Amino acid sequence: MIVSIRMNDKESKLAEAYAKLKGRDLEELIKYTFFERIEDEHDIALTDEAIEEYEKNPKAYSLEEIKKELGL
Repeated sequence: MIVSIRMNDKESKLAEAYAKLKGRDLEELIKYTFFERIEDEHDIALTDEAIEEYEKNPKAYSLEEIKKELGL
């Protein structure tokens, strides 16, 4: 799959400078940043679900209780 991104001169210069600062080529940096964003949003969604679940049943467990439950 090939994806094309249009940037004006200012955006292009900023993107190239940032890629150089990070020691990556622009294509690599854009791909890395894109997938990092997806992962971050997934983590946020999981956190939101966990908070919602906790708010429904606000029971907390000690480390010892967790170890015992897991047989550690």
